[in-house]
Amino acid sequence: MPNASYSPQVRTALVLCGAGSAGAYHAGVLRALAEAGVKVDVVAGHGPGAGNALAAAIDGSARLWDAEGPWMSPSLERAYRWRPALRVFFIGLLATVLLLASPLIVLVAAAATYAAGMLLALANLPAASEWVVALYQRMIGFLFDPPVLPTIVPRAVLLALLVIAGVMFAAAFRAAREERSRRRSLGGFWWRLIGAPLGADEPAHSLSHALWTLVRGASATPVPSADDVGRRYVEVLTDNLGQPGFREVLVAVHDTDSRRDLVGAVLAPQARGRFEARRPAGGPREAEIVDFSGPQRNLALDFLIGALRMPIANGTWPMQFSPDGYWRGELHHITDRPELAVRLLEEVAAIGVQQVVLVSPAPEPSLPHTLRARAVSLRARLGAEVRSMETSAFDDACAAAVTRFTGVFAIRPVHNPLGPFDFRGTYDEASDRKYGLKDLMQQGYDDAYRLFIEPSVAAGERLDNL
Repeated sequence: MPNASYSPQVRTALVLCGAGSAGAYHAGVLRALAEAGVKVDVVAGHGPGAGNALAAAIDGSARLWDAEGPWMSPSLERAYRWRPALRVFFIGLLATVLLLASPLIVLVAAAATYAAGMLLALANLPAASEWVVALYQRMIGFLFDPPVLPTIVPRAVLLALLVIAGVMFAAAFRAAREERSRRRSLGGFWWRLIGAPLGADEPAHSLSHALWTLVRGASATPVPSADDVGRRYVEVLTDNLGQPGFREVLVAVHDTDSRRDLVGAVLAPQARGRFEARRPAGGPREAEIVDFSGPQRNLALDFLIGALRMPIANGTWPMQFSPDGYWRGELHHITDRPELAVRLLEEVAAIGVQQVVLVSPAPEPSLPHTLRARAVSLRARLGAEVRSMETSAFDDACAAAVTRFTGVFAIRPVHNPLGPFDFRGTYDEASDRKYGLKDLMQQGYDDAYRLFIEPSVAAGERLDNL
């Protein structure tokens, strides 16, 4: 939905939407905007867009599309995989079933061997028939010999079950420690053993490392704690805000404990005043402000990690507020949600933004006779449902933006076979080839030129030169 009224003279925001693999699409768009010299005053995002927005705000966009950047990292092949404990559980369960079925498997193999011996005898091959019959006798002896199967199989099954139980209990204990919460958990202990199905260590680790690389300066230390990275990031941005390449930033997450959306920001003084004026102290929405340039500056990286967690698919991220803030040091749990795009538009409108560029890898809603094969695996089906919600949320955001801004520009693909969890790539039926993150990044680059730069930015420059 390009709008020909684009003007570089007015305050402009770039809003990055989507989940999971959407970060690669954002990186391609950012590359195109940088090459075209598009002026952006504010960058905002949720999901992986939060990490990209934080990097773009400190002149780090080039790091995002670099061949060695976070969205091309080989470690992304482990992104949003089944949690290790669940993988061990399913492998152990399969091994247990095979062990229990081993006597039947041996019996079936013995019966097939005996039948083969009979066929060889009928074919007048006595030597081969005798050898096969002897093999059959040995298999039957192995099956019914007391010291072998009757003793080994039960022990092997018990060992497999003990390994499964040990891994699940260890994973539950580790999850309880990482959660850092002492609150009583309601329900049976087995729910803690099961937990969320997918892990989210990646792409959180890759993006955190990339952000630390941008702000660490001369320090050669590895990635420190989230609090230290957050403080260092805010120091770098506030010290350079207003310089070329440095921009104001807003990121959004959802707080599952308070059932509120949280918006964290580093803004210029005038915009910061507008931002805070909408939520006066003691007001009902004061709880939703996290001013990174104030006492809660250590929470910037927590927002990034929490934004990469998806509802139900991943466990929430524990974040402890500052004792000086509204929540008085409470420990809450945060995650992403697709509808945060609309909330971000509210915030950028409140700080004086007049035109907005919305970016999402979610294609437009389907038309009749465009149904495709449904995914069979649970992980792929979760991704398909997340993508469906992304599409609706982005359409709602575009509709809401038209009523708030003088210029609204949407960048989204016509076709994107890559789901939020498809970091290893996927087969694209439409083009009969494998489609990966590199292709998605290039598509973001092409779409930015096709939908925004050529019809709006370049056209506006030509009119200005007349």
